[in-house]
Amino acid sequence: MKMKKMSVLGIGPVYVISYLIITILSIYISEKGFLNSGKVHELKGFMVLTGAVCIALGIVLWLNAVVSQKMVKAIKNNKLLTTGVYSIVRNPVYSAFYFVLTGSLLIEANLWLLILPILFWIYMTVLLKLTEEKWLLDTFGEEYIKYCSKVNRVFPWFPKK
Repeated sequence: MKMKKMSVLGIGPVYVISYLIITILSIYISEKGFLNSGKVHELKGFMVLTGAVCIALGIVLWLNAVVSQKMVKAIKNNKLLTTGVYSIVRNPVYSAFYFVLTGSLLIEANLWLLILPILFWIYMTVLLKLTEEKWLLDTFGEEYIKYCSKVNRVFPWFPKK
């Protein structure tokens, strides 16, 4: 029996493009002054620093997931990645874009925009559960269940024992 292979891009383009467009539009609207009640000038420095750290974390996650782990090769070979960055987060590529775009919103220092990361975390979770996680469960079964029990979906953290 031949296993069907997951797309190298998965549901990623849908998630990333939608989050990117909404992030750009939100920053534009904020810059035009439509959300001034959410601006926090006294926290601007802190929010810019936090945003920069998020962006840097996103870049590091992406590089480790795609380049260091040879993600594309693993997907093409139907291999479940569980080492390296995949040992601290199950979806480092999605996490990377989440952190970069959330960091961009933080730099804007507008509290209204901070609703978006919550909504996009929910959106990402639903998309992953309905698509890639189903495929991975069907393909890898118990191995994937054990992996999920130890490693967070989106936020990098130490693996559970």
